Amino acid sequence: MLSYRHGFHAGNHADVLKHLVLVRCLQYLVQKPKPVCYLDTHAGGGAYSLADARAQKTGEYRDGIGRLWQCDHLPSPLQAYHDQVAIFCGASLDAYPGSPVLAAQLLRDVDRLLLNELHSSEQQVLKQRFAADRRVRVIEGDGYVGGLAALPPKERRGLVLIDPPYEIKSDYERVVKWLKDAHRRFATGIYALWYPVVDRARIDRLQQAIKASGIARIDLYELCVAPDTSPGMGGSGMVVINPPWQLRAEMEITLPWLAERLAPEGGGRYRIVELAGE
Repeated sequence: MLSYRHGFHAGNHADVLKHLVLVRCLQYLVQKPKPVCYLDTHAGGGAYSLADARAQKTGEYRDGIGRLWQCDHLPSPLQAYHDQVAIFCGASLDAYPGSPVLAAQLLRDVDRLLLNELHSSEQQVLKQRFAADRRVRVIEGDGYVGGLAALPPKERRGLVLIDPPYEIKSDYERVVKWLKDAHRRFATGIYALWYPVVDRARIDRLQQAIKASGIARIDLYELCVAPDTSPGMGGSGMVVINPPWQLRAEMEITLPWLAERLAPEGGGRYRIVELAGE
């Protein structure tokens, strides 16, 4: 069994980017009345305490959501994300909502959430958290297998979040194959793939493989708070297939702002790349 636990990293700079993109994509989807299906291939526990030993040990949230919490005049897309975090934790930043909770807050009674999770302990947390929410189904096991089996959703509209821990290096190849298989089943869905920037050469190969996949309409949004040569995860990115048409313009405003404020001593940078057009 893999050992990754997101509680150590909840609310960090990578979560800010991932959940900014997630919130904006879902907000655009629910503007239309037809039902939406949200599919999460690696759901985790749904939400995390920032006061517990894991979060306090790393303190990563302090340089992520912590740097935004008391900011005035956030860019509009970032304010939308901030508001969703505040709905969950209130005025005090002692907890942080994961992707399942953010999605549940944004989706409506007519929508569905399919939450895949491999770890049995996290499965139980998810089931308890959403026990009274009839929109939610927790799928136990490998998120790639369960996620693909759930496609296409009956709603024919939706967002798929692929957020593996990348503990196994083959995940970088597996996600590309998975995206191609999933897109063949559900070509009109929005897909949001998160990746960590730990090894730039590996990210370059991932980017080229996705670009060569034959899938149309793909954007890449990347935020780095440390040089590529720094130890650990210096940044992260989101690859979005079928992005809402406003999303790129929003990222062009928001990513420079985040790169300046989340990076120590102004060392941040960002990338916005169109991997595939129409």
